[in-house]
Amino acid sequence: MTNDPDTPASEADPARKHPGMTRAEFEAKVRERRDQFDRANDKITARSGRNLVSAIGIGLALGLVMVFSLLFIKDIFVVFATVLVAFTVFELATALRHAGRDVPRIPSVLAAVVVVPVSFYFGEEWQWIAMIGGVLLVVLWRLAELAVPRHRASLRSVALDMSGGVFIQVYVTFLGSIAALLLRNDGGQWWVMSFLIVVVSVDVGAYATGLNFGKHPMAPTVSPKKTWEGFAGSWIFGVASSVLLSIFLLDRPWWFGLILGTVLVLSATAGDLSESLLKRDLGIKDMSTWLPGHGGFLDRLDSILPSAAAAYVLFIIST
Repeated sequence: MTNDPDTPASEADPARKHPGMTRAEFEAKVRERRDQFDRANDKITARSGRNLVSAIGIGLALGLVMVFSLLFIKDIFVVFATVLVAFTVFELATALRHAGRDVPRIPSVLAAVVVVPVSFYFGEEWQWIAMIGGVLLVVLWRLAELAVPRHRASLRSVALDMSGGVFIQVYVTFLGSIAALLLRNDGGQWWVMSFLIVVVSVDVGAYATGLNFGKHPMAPTVSPKKTWEGFAGSWIFGVASSVLLSIFLLDRPWWFGLILGTVLVLSATAGDLSESLLKRDLGIKDMSTWLPGHGGFLDRLDSILPSAAAAYVLFIIST
């Protein structure tokens, strides 16, 4: 095959950019660099349990959608949050079903799809009404399934199934809808953006310091890879970002950033450990494989869900 006469020789043959290097040598060099990168990425994955390249790609994509929607069209964020919460509810219900709990997935997802937008468009009172309605729908649906032979079980088993459904609505749907509730307030988009940035900073700080300096396990029976050094790094990153955001985005004094950052570090860490404990009880490593590098949706939202509630409480107190 001949080269296009209009194409510069250096573009037609990359080896010509490197005098004295043949094409075969150039391609070998590229393969060597790629292999070095893959080996480094494999080492990081082995130590942290996360594919760094995939994690960064997914994180950037989600972050761009979040920032765009919060800056320009809140309704897009509501749709985005509703979809995330709905997928997370379905994911957790599926995980519980694999663990032997017959949690109805259809009403669980329907409840999530209703509660999140209702919280944004109609406020706190209707959020509670929608939540109670969603819980009742899940419970009644499970009772109605008893008419089908394959869904019949002992009274204790059915009670546990319904408890699992209620747990999902409280843990995922309710906490997720609080972000929408916060967003509906004046300046709420800055609070949502701030608490999300702080939570991401906490995650990055824990990951970076834990990977490089982690030696003392924080909760070895729950999450063996978490260390006290990583927790210290998460506090430094989280508080530093929170102080900056409080001054430049939330119009609050610097000391408020110390409080906000510390509270979010604690809520994010508690959320992370709680999900790790849940996965240990279910006997799984990740909730799903839907998000490469992250695992499942709940693996990505575990720190965000309780932090949304913490940020909302601090918003109410400070206004």
